[in-house]
Amino acid sequence: MAEITDVAYRPGLNAPIGMDVIDFAELRSRARRRGIDLAGPQRPDFHHLIHVHADADELRHTVDFTEHVIPPGGWLWVRPGQVHQYGALTRSRGTIVIWRPGFVTVDPPPPETPVRPGGSAREAVDLALRHLVADYADLGSMTLEAHNKALRMLLAVLLLRLAHAGSAPPPSTPADGPFERFKAAVERNFTRTHRVADYAADLGYSTRTLTRATLSATGRSAKSYLDARIVLEAKRLLVHTDRASADIARHLGFTSPGDFSKFFRKHDGRTPLAFRAEARGTGA
Repeated sequence: MAEITDVAYRPGLNAPIGMDVIDFAELRSRARRRGIDLAGPQRPDFHHLIHVHADADELRHTVDFTEHVIPPGGWLWVRPGQVHQYGALTRSRGTIVIWRPGFVTVDPPPPETPVRPGGSAREAVDLALRHLVADYADLGSMTLEAHNKALRMLLAVLLLRLAHAGSAPPPSTPADGPFERFKAAVERNFTRTHRVADYAADLGYSTRTLTRATLSATGRSAKSYLDARIVLEAKRLLVHTDRASADIARHLGFTSPGDFSKFFRKHDGRTPLAFRAEARGTGA
């Protein structure tokens, strides 16, 4: 069973600090040099914005157990820390923008499904991409500091265009508001504590404030958001590793394998091992 490959940000030698723009052929070349199987599960610590060219074939791409089909002219954002797997890259052509967290403060388009702009939105997005690619390649005309500043602005424009190219604008949440702070704390500590009250105490909020902020941002309670994050990590480990259920339970902060099994079954309807067998196609 292929283990999850953790992929650290490692741009090309001539790339500006914090971001890179590559095509599918270059991605395959870099993967070969680093010994990364693009069809296998990988967990990068940086953003991916994957674009399939309008005159190319669709690309299948799996992100945390959901297979997406990126159509010609479509885009898909993969967040840092998500486990994803590429389909047949050789059958398609496209561009991938990668950047480290913090390079820009603008949120990309919603990650749930590919975005395929149409009409004037498509023209605006295409123009934004061309401008970004042109400035990215024009390294010598400005100082590195100015070059980076320009690319931050141009990437922000592209992300804003994409974020508003779907059927509805994305919800707006304060960059340092209760939900964003809770979300970051969950990523740091979900294997340590499963109690919303602990996060509230650490962040200086009431549990009611965190629940209200999480409901507004995601449509679910703070406890539901936290539980979903734990279940997702459990599924990643069950499918992409051969670790025993008891070992996974300890890793995720459960006091006993029985507690983990009960928790998992409550949220998924199956025991951890039954989920593993079904996900791998090996039977119950």
